[in-house]
Amino acid sequence: MGPVNLLLEIFLAFGAAKLAGELFERLRLPALVGEIAAGVVLVPVLGVIHGETVLEVLPEIGVIFLLFEVGLGTPAKKLLEVGQLSLGVAILGVALPFGAGVWYLYATGHPTIEMLFGGAALVATSVGITARIFSEKNLLDTKVARVILGAAVFDDILGMLFLAVVSGIALGGFSWWGLAIVAAEAIGFVLFLIFLGQRITRPVVQQVEKFKTRNPTFAFALLFCLGLSVVAAQIKIAAIVGAFLAGMVLSDYDVKFRLKEKFEPIYDFFVPFFFFAIGAKLNPTQLFNPATIGVAVVITMIAIFTKLVGCSLPAFRLGWKQSVAIGWGMVPRGEVGAIVALVGLSAGIISQSFYGVILFMVMATTLIVPPLFPLFLKGIESESTPALKN
Repeated sequence: MGPVNLLLEIFLAFGAAKLAGELFERLRLPALVGEIAAGVVLVPVLGVIHGETVLEVLPEIGVIFLLFEVGLGTPAKKLLEVGQLSLGVAILGVALPFGAGVWYLYATGHPTIEMLFGGAALVATSVGITARIFSEKNLLDTKVARVILGAAVFDDILGMLFLAVVSGIALGGFSWWGLAIVAAEAIGFVLFLIFLGQRITRPVVQQVEKFKTRNPTFAFALLFCLGLSVVAAQIKIAAIVGAFLAGMVLSDYDVKFRLKEKFEPIYDFFVPFFFFAIGAKLNPTQLFNPATIGVAVVITMIAIFTKLVGCSLPAFRLGWKQSVAIGWGMVPRGEVGAIVALVGLSAGIISQSFYGVILFMVMATTLIVPPLFPLFLKGIESESTPALKN
C-alpha cells in the first residue's frame, strides 16, 4: 500500500470514528459505540478500508495506550485495597463461564476439543471496553472501577493459563512443568510491579529529570509503557496488562509531571482505532450463519449470565448496585475471546462454523455492554463515588 492510500485510510477511519462518536454522544450513548459502528460501515459493509496498519497496527497501539491511561489513574495502593476482592471476582468469573460453556457443548454433542476451546473463549474479559467508559465518566477513582481493573489483571493471567492448557492438549504438547513456568512468570511479573515498581523507577525518574531533551519524563513514561507491554507479551500474557501496570507504577508522578494531561492528544488519536477495528472485524456471514445461529445465541446467553453472576457474587457485600455493575463490566470478551477462537481455527482444531459461534459471542458481549453500562453506573456516581475516594 502506497503512502497516499495509507493516509487516506487513516483519514477515513479516524474521521468516521470521531463523527460517529459525536453522533452517539448526542444520542446519550457512549462514543465508543459510534466508533464501533463506523468500523462496521466502512469495512464489512462498504469495504473501503483493507490495510493492516488501520485494522491491526493502530488498534493494537490504541488499546495499549488506553490501558496505560487507565493505569495512570489507578495507584498501586488503591489497587491493593481491593486485591482480595478482585481475585475472588476473577476466580468465580472464570470458573463459572468455563464450566457452563463446557457442560452445554458436551450436552449438545460437540467434540471434546471444541468443548474446551469454547469454554476457554468464555473465560477472559476484555477490559478495554469497560475502562473507556470509566475514563469518559471520570469514575476511575471508584471502588467498582478498581475491583474490575484488578480482576481483569487476574482474569488475563487465568485466561492465558486456560488457553495454554487447552492448546497443549489439542496439539499434544501439554506439559505441567511448562504451564507452571508460564504461571510463575506471569504472577511474578504482576506482583513485582505492584509491590516494587515505584521503588525501582524512582531513581530512574530522578535521573531522567536532568535530561536536556524536551519533555524527558513524558518520553520515559511512553518508553516504560511500551517496554512493559513487550515484556508482558513475551511471557504470554496480554500486552495491555503490561501497559496498565506501567501506568499504575507511574501514577504517583502524574501530578508532578502532568502525565495524563500531556498524554491526552496521543490517547485521543490512537484509541478510536481500537474500537473502529472491533466493528471492522464483524463479518455478518459468520455471525448470522443459519446453521449455527441457535448455538451461537445460547453460548452468548451463557457468556453474559455466567460472567454477570460469577463476578457479582463475590462483590455482593459492596451492595447490589455496585456488585451488579462489577458483573456487567466484566461481561465483554472482545479481542481476548477472538484470539482463543483464532488459535483453534488456525491450528485446524475447531471448524469454521464453530469459529463463527465464538465470534458471534465475542461481538455480542462486546456490543451489548457500552449502551447499558452507564445505567448501572448512575447510582454509583451519585451515591458511592464520594465515599470511595481515599
